[in-house]
Amino acid sequence: MNSPTTTTTTIPSNDLVSQLTYIGLKTVAQNLDDFIARATKGRWSPRTILEEVSRTEARERARLSLERRLRMSGIKSFKAMADFDWNWPKKIERDVIERALTLDFIQENRNLILLGRNGLGKTMIAKNIAHSAVMAGYSVLFRGAADIIEDLQCDSPELRRRKIQAYARPHLLCIDELAYLSYDDNAADLLYQVINRRYERRSVVITTNRAFKEWNQVFPNATCIATLLDRLTHHADVTVIDGESYRVHESEQEAAARRKKR
Repeated sequence: MNSPTTTTTTIPSNDLVSQLTYIGLKTVAQNLDDFIARATKGRWSPRTILEEVSRTEARERARLSLERRLRMSGIKSFKAMADFDWNWPKKIERDVIERALTLDFIQENRNLILLGRNGLGKTMIAKNIAHSAVMAGYSVLFRGAADIIEDLQCDSPELRRRKIQAYARPHLLCIDELAYLSYDDNAADLLYQVINRRYERRSVVITTNRAFKEWNQVFPNATCIATLLDRLTHHADVTVIDGESYRVHESEQEAAARRKKR
C-alpha cells in the first residue's frame, strides 16, 4: 500500500528580512533598518507599526501596478494636451474631446471616434486619453490597427481566440490609424470579432482618416462592414477634426528658421 504523498513548505529561518519577503512584505524587508529606526525614533505603538507597514506596502504595490499598466498599454511617448494648439484646426469639437479626457465614457462603456486627415493631432489626443485612463487605474491597450490585424492573422484557431479575448479584456482599447491601409477580406472579420466582444461591455477609442462610407474601400469584399460600424457607432461620440496638417506647418516653420540662420 502506497503511503500518502506529503508536501512540505520550506519556511525561512529566524532571518526577519527573509520572513518578511516570504509573506510578501518586500518593500519593508528591503528597507528594514530604516523602518525600524523610524519606528524607534517615533516610539510607534504596535498599531502604528502595522498601519505604517500596510501603507508602505500599499504605496509600493500601487506604484508597481501603475508601471506595469503603463508598460503593457503600449502608449509610448506623446505630447501632453497642454501643447495642443486648439486654434489650428479649422473645425474641432473641443467640448467633446475635453469631456472624453474626463474618462466618463469609459464608465458608460461608450466609444470615441476621432475622424480627420493626417497631422491634426488625433493620435496625440487618443494617447492623452489612454494615459489618463492608466493613471486613473484602468487597464488600457493602445495599438495600431495594422498591428492588431497582423497579430490576429495567425494559423492556430485556439491562439487566435486567446488573442481576441486579450483585446476584449482591457477597460479601454485604442485602435490607432484604422482605415489608413487596405486589408484583405479576412481583416474586417477579425476586427469585428474584437469590436463585437467589447460591444456594450468595454470602451473603444478609434482614430481614422477615412469617412465611414469609404471603409468598403479599405476592407474590400468584407460582408461585415455595416455590422462593424453599427457596433462601433451605436454608443459613441464621433467627432471630426478638419484643417491643414499641423506637422506640415511645423516642418515649414522649422525650415524657415533654418534659412534665417544661414
